[in-house]
Amino acid sequence: MAKTSVAEAAMTVEWRFTADDVARLRFAFSPLWELVMSLRVLRAPSRHSLHLPWLRAVRPRLGDLDLRELFALVPLSGYIPDFLTPPPETPVPGVAAELERVRTTPPEVVREELSWVRSDDPRTLERFLEDPAAGVRRVADRMLEYWTAALEEFWPRVQALLDADVLWRARRLAAGGVRELFADLHPSVSWHGDRLVAVKAYQYTGEIRGEGLVLVPSVFGWPGVYVMHEPYRPMLCYPARGVGTLWSEGGHCVPGALAALIGRTRAQILTALGEPGSATGIARLFGLTPGAVSQHLTVLFDCGLVSRQRLGRQVLYRRTPLGDSLIYGA
Repeated sequence: MAKTSVAEAAMTVEWRFTADDVARLRFAFSPLWELVMSLRVLRAPSRHSLHLPWLRAVRPRLGDLDLRELFALVPLSGYIPDFLTPPPETPVPGVAAELERVRTTPPEVVREELSWVRSDDPRTLERFLEDPAAGVRRVADRMLEYWTAALEEFWPRVQALLDADVLWRARRLAAGGVRELFADLHPSVSWHGDRLVAVKAYQYTGEIRGEGLVLVPSVFGWPGVYVMHEPYRPMLCYPARGVGTLWSEGGHCVPGALAALIGRTRAQILTALGEPGSATGIARLFGLTPGAVSQHLTVLFDCGLVSRQRLGRQVLYRRTPLGDSLIYGA
């Protein structure tokens, strides 16, 4: 149901977990969630200074796009209709698949959820509700146009940061269990034995009921925490670690002497591995192929500059103390 920023919080959302529910915790990304939350960034840049480099890049591209309906559906604060951001069904859904779910939203769901929206453009909302079936199809088409113009180019960079966050969280879960996972997820979120509590602007208590909670790290949702619950699958969206570095120009700083010693690309990779990372995530970060990154990582591993550890299907790499000495010595 309702999604509300922690900034407006006064009460709590509480989920009760069984042992099976804990085992079904999973992470997922949502291009559609980032798209919807970026609309708030676009409209209120003073509230989202972290994303100013992105705003400067995309604003000139949006002159021909009519975003009035999207702005009416996504107010600057308060509830956003859940049908615009359905919980991801797979770990990394494509934006086309997510938009197809928006297009097929039943009209009665659209009417009910829009009745909770406090829009700053009620007339546009009223026109939308005259034919909600056509409205959701039209809005989905507009969202795809907006994605192509404003977000598609930047998605590999965003996904690399989300990858890094999930790898960090997975290591904490493996090392210390659920309590450790939620210990630093967000100041408004806490774990109490068999209950997850999130401070929100309304009161809700429920059970996970075997569906499993979906944890969705977000870039454009920063710094808030957002939740969804019945009739949707339970979802908690939280700010990804390192958002402040996302739009840093020039990537990671690589000392010149180190680049001369081992090559600029390997120096960039080594510098990036202060936190655990996968070959795929590093490839996205630097615009390289996973195969090329794997070759560089193998060389760095053979030289003792990085360590590697398997976590599920992922192989994670991290700088060793010897690698640290090269970075900081250079």
